[in-house]
Amino acid sequence: MWKVRRALSGQCQTLLGVLLLSAALIIQSVQIGATKAQPRHEPAAAESNAAEPRVRGNERRLTRSVFHVRWNPNEKFVVESRESPAINSSKLAPHPRLKVSKNTKLTLSPKLYMCHDKYSDQCHNKTQQFRQRIVQTFEKSMSESLNDSHPNPYHVDYKPVFGDSFEEQYYPSTCLVMEAGVRVLRRKDAPFDKMPFGRLFPRQKLFRNIKNIKTCAIVSSAGSLAGSKLGRFIDTHDIVMRFNHAPTQGHEGDVGSKTTIRVVNSQVVTKPEFDFAHAPIFRNVTIAAWDPGKYNGTLEDWLTSSDYDLFTNYEIYRRRHPKSRAFLIDPHSVWRLWQTLQMFAGSRSIRRNPPSSGFIGLALLLPHCPQVDFVEYIPSTRLNGRCHYYSKEMNAACTFGSWHPLAAEKLMTLDMNTADDMSVFQFGILRIRRPDRLLCGFNFFGY
Repeated sequence: MWKVRRALSGQCQTLLGVLLLSAALIIQSVQIGATKAQPRHEPAAAESNAAEPRVRGNERRLTRSVFHVRWNPNEKFVVESRESPAINSSKLAPHPRLKVSKNTKLTLSPKLYMCHDKYSDQCHNKTQQFRQRIVQTFEKSMSESLNDSHPNPYHVDYKPVFGDSFEEQYYPSTCLVMEAGVRVLRRKDAPFDKMPFGRLFPRQKLFRNIKNIKTCAIVSSAGSLAGSKLGRFIDTHDIVMRFNHAPTQGHEGDVGSKTTIRVVNSQVVTKPEFDFAHAPIFRNVTIAAWDPGKYNGTLEDWLTSSDYDLFTNYEIYRRRHPKSRAFLIDPHSVWRLWQTLQMFAGSRSIRRNPPSSGFIGLALLLPHCPQVDFVEYIPSTRLNGRCHYYSKEMNAACTFGSWHPLAAEKLMTLDMNTADDMSVFQFGILRIRRPDRLLCGFNFFGY
């Protein structure tokens, strides 16, 4: 056979190749024809109405229930999750603008909209009405500040990256948050690479010690968590994030007992009443502390002019617990996250104060976690006007807007949501999927 192949002329080999290629094309054409000839499957009416797509521009996103819920008269908690992956693809929300609420009382009665039968038309209508009221309240919160003078204590000098036309362009909100690149400081970062203080930073990465992360829960401190019975569901996640000094002891049924990481602001680190360096609540968990610094300030400026001197107690904590995992969040990345909120808002200005710990925590966690469940960040029908589940303070501004650009944050987070309205507004769970790198496409800030 080898001698025969050598005897073939170059022309014969070419002819043989052409014949083989022609045969392959004929087979492919037959397969394509057979595929086109197959009858098209039309979904039944019940299937079409089960989950209505939210349409923005040419993009569709099917919202799905986060939970398969079995209600027990004595134990009302979620026992199983059956949500399938969904694609984050939505157009930027139209022109939100930040507000600081002057009204500390609730202007709606959430209990009127409460229901549990997700197959009931009446419950569906109540949920839609409550969603509409909540979104209107957020939008009103932002519009109330149109005539207010905006103090600028952080010297924010923001210039749109893409001009006034950016808001008309398509770019998923999840990609905006990912592109902000919220991160913790490392030993190799200047100027800490040449400072003794930099050696206090942990050598390892933020979540290096946790393998195969699939699900994460971010537990807000909202008062509407009281009586939620979501503790068991929260504890099923691989990573559970909490904020500041929010306790679990005595509230396990509602908020769970598992804590992987706490995001704490510089007030909690600094003020003596929180006893950051010694309090047991800050031990045996990962800590990510933050202080905003000035908008265009350097890290050297931040070390000398932070809002609160978190560096002293951070050093005491690290020396007292040298094996602890306590990090400082890069203040530059906090302001990049603020920029994403302003991009989302479009041509209207948001308040020139840093994002809340909740939104910072989401941006910090999302790159590490394929699926993030944010608990009671968007208020559910359990909304009761309380600031925190562990205190009796009543103030609606804690939910709808105060010092942070909170209303803009929550509208943007709702835009990232892949769960259905029943999951968000009745059960208090908003679900966000980490976007695919190909979906995001490019990097705004070059990080």
